[in-house]
Amino acid sequence: MSKFGNIYLSWRKGSGSKRHIVGIIKYNSTKGATFQYLPDKELKDAIDDGFKCYTEFPELDKLYKDNVLDTFKQRLFRSERSDYKGFLDFWGIHIENKDDILYLLAHTQGLVPTDNFEFLADFKVTKDLRFVSEIAGLTYTKVPAPKLNVGDEIIWKRNPTEYDKFQVDLFTNDGISLGHVKKVHSRVFFHSRGDDLKIKVQAIDKNGTIKRAFILINK
Repeated sequence: MSKFGNIYLSWRKGSGSKRHIVGIIKYNSTKGATFQYLPDKELKDAIDDGFKCYTEFPELDKLYKDNVLDTFKQRLFRSERSDYKGFLDFWGIHIENKDDILYLLAHTQGLVPTDNFEFLADFKVTKDLRFVSEIAGLTYTKVPAPKLNVGDEIIWKRNPTEYDKFQVDLFTNDGISLGHVKKVHSRVFFHSRGDDLKIKVQAIDKNGTIKRAFILINK
């Protein structure tokens, strides 16, 4: 089972816009889950970019302790759906974890089509590490559709920048720049045992160019 630390709330203005890490979910086995916004420059930049607080958590300086997971649970795929097993299979979620809200949120990113929030877990390098992420930056690289296919291995390279000190750039086997690993998810590549991590294409949305590409990161 993949292990992870805190889960970070990410927001961006829209597709192709900069991701801002605006909040953090912490979990303690005795006290449960808490949520709060991060009081730093990145939150200020997000506000300047149009960020509005998560509806159920409207106060920027409050530590929320009640109903945190119950609130975020609303973003998860409904287990009564007929295609629920396919959903679990896509995200690599074992059936025994199907009721673990924190685990589901970490592995599925809590993606919904109605807003631009994402939940990005700080995964740890373990022998059974396995999680799905997504290539960031495809709006700018405009990779021709034939250049990437499901199952392709992806080359990665650490490239710390002022914007993201954990940036990891991604390339096809023949050197075409794809973009980079999402913020927070990229941190796992900087762990002491991160050198032999592998990346493979999990799913693609393409129409002339690659629009979205989900990737499997594993040990």
